[in-house]
Amino acid sequence: MASTILDHLLSRNSAPIQELKEPAPSDAEIATILTAATRVPDHGRLAPWRFILYRGEARERIGEKLLEIAEKREGPLPEGRRNQELTRFSRAPLVIGVISSPKENPKIPQWEMFLSGGMAAMNLMHAANALGYGTNMITNWYSGTEEGRALLGLAPDEQVIGFVHIGTHEGPGFERPRPDVSALYADYSGPWKE
Repeated sequence: MASTILDHLLSRNSAPIQELKEPAPSDAEIATILTAATRVPDHGRLAPWRFILYRGEARERIGEKLLEIAEKREGPLPEGRRNQELTRFSRAPLVIGVISSPKENPKIPQWEMFLSGGMAAMNLMHAANALGYGTNMITNWYSGTEEGRALLGLAPDEQVIGFVHIGTHEGPGFERPRPDVSALYADYSGPWKE
């Protein structure tokens, strides 16, 4: 089993969102995916994250509202950009928002809670992949705006970790160049002098 998990981790990639099709995970599969998502380091057992499911007609309605917000901010948009905003959440059959929902705690910093949410997002994608679905996580411009976060169901003190697009994917995922791992680590020799 360990070799199967390692093989998955060494070959994991994202599927292009526009290639994610029906069927989406069933309700039972979503419950499994979210259960796996919560199996992450969580100092103090605070569960400083939550999940929002965007599916069905709500995905199209979100696109209409995002277009309104974008045009209010930027003025009339060209047709290509209008279509881009309209389909932000409807390209894949299911989008799960992974939301940082911090808790007040004198011992545990907010950044640590946010990182726990990032791990929950990664576990969520691994679980969906294990069930045979393709995934892709993005944030985009609306994640950084108060109006966008409110539209998407976030409370004022919450932040977007990512929107995970999920669906059935045929063929290979998008393979991109990966970093040279040998350039990313060094043995620690300490601050002391001989």
